[in-house]
Formats: sequence, structure tokens, C-alpha cells
Amino acid sequence: MSSPTDPSPARLDAHVAIWLTEPSTASVEMGRLAGYDSVVLDIEHGCFDLRELDAIIPFIRATGMRVIAKVLGPERGPIQQALDFGADAVAIPHITSAEHAAEICGFAKFPPLGDRSFAGGRTSQYRGFTDGWVADQDRGTHCYPMIEDASAFAEIEAILALPVVDGIFIGPSDLSLRRDRGAYAVTEADLTDLRHLAGAANAAGKPWLLPAWSAAEQKLAVQEGAHTIVAAMQYGAMLAGFTATRQNLQQIQSEVVGAR
Repeated sequence: MSSPTDPSPARLDAHVAIWLTEPSTASVEMGRLAGYDSVVLDIEHGCFDLRELDAIIPFIRATGMRVIAKVLGPERGPIQQALDFGADAVAIPHITSAEHAAEICGFAKFPPLGDRSFAGGRTSQYRGFTDGWVADQDRGTHCYPMIEDASAFAEIEAILALPVVDGIFIGPSDLSLRRDRGAYAVTEADLTDLRHLAGAANAAGKPWLLPAWSAAEQKLAVQEGAHTIVAAMQYGAMLAGFTATRQNLQQIQSEVVGAR
């Protein structure tokens, strides 16, 4: 427990996100109505093509919500496309080491910091650019390597020290598999890994983001000071709603039949 001179990182101002697996303006609008302020687009495993991304990203931003694009893979093209479409941040899966992060996360930052290529589109208001614009982009668009490999976990301090890394996005399911614990089950060992990563990010003064579907994960995220808590998954929320309604109806049917 933290002492009065060692304040807890717990925070009430964390961003709270929904996770979309397919482009749905209605899901974005409902998320906004429910009080969420950020959207994670799961491009890696979801149903997004480039034209849909070009439409859904500015739509999300127009609602006042942040866009975190979990890109297709650790490659230049998907990273630059997401940022050119206007994403506020990219989460990059399958980063394996600090050396790998230095190369791949560099694609999200312009030279001399990184190696992002300029496109005169939406982000530059379809005009040219200035040194000030480059600095604003490097500062304002964030790059989060996903920590989901055992090798990246082992090099977390070195990854967080990189100037092209703005924070980390934790991938608990893959991390459990790659740390030889099998399917992710929110065990104490899993939670210990999450706390370790949170502590490393906090010590580096950089944000960390966590998909937190269970109460245990959400409590940890709040206690340890997560910057962004991804609290609802598009398909999971739909299934939970369908299931609850069906179960309520079954209960009513049982009560009515039992009363006859």
C-alpha cells in the first residue's frame, strides 16, 4: 500500500475506450452516448479495408472521440496509412524486442526522429507542410508498441526508453500464451505481469493502455494508473445484451408456466 509520501498512481481521469472489430458508425455513436471517449479499431483481426478506415476514422474524430488504430502488423504501410487517415495513435502488434521497436515505431515519426513518409492529405489539410507541422505530428500522434511477446516483456524498460515510443499497449491474451501459461484466464500470474508492465511504464513516465474486460482487470487498471482502459468489446457487448435479454425472457416464461 502506498504511503502519504508515495502517492498511488490510481486515477479517475483515465480515458475509457470501446473496441471495434468492424466499422460501424452506430457503434461509435452508441459508445459516445454511453460516455466512452476513445475507440480502438482492431484492424489486425477485424473487418476493415482502406476505404472503410478512410471513412470511419474521421467520423470517430468528428464525434470528439480519440482513435487508436491497432494496425495490421509491424510494417511501414499499415502504420503510415492509419496516421495519414487521421488516427490519433497506432498500436503495433507483434513487437519482439527493443531493437525491433526502434525500427518499427520509427515509421510513426518523421525524420530525424523516425522514418515516417509525408503524405499531403487529411492530416496536412491537403496542403504542404512546415517544420512546425512535423513537430506537432510527432508530438501529437502517439505510437504504442503492443507488449504481447515474452521477448518484448523481458525488454520492457529498453522499449519504453526509446524516443519513438510514446507508451505501451498491453496484449494480455497473447502475452499469457507466449509466457507459457496457456489460454489467458486472468490468473494471479497474469495480473502480476500486468502490474509489472504498468510499473515500468509509470516509472518511465509514459502511458499504458489495457484491454480490461473483467472486473479484476478493470480494478488493476484503475489502481495502477492506466492512461486508457478498453472496457467494452463490440461483439462481446452485443452477445452480453442478447444473452441477458434471452435469460430474462426464459425467467419470465418459467415463472408464468410455474404459476399455472
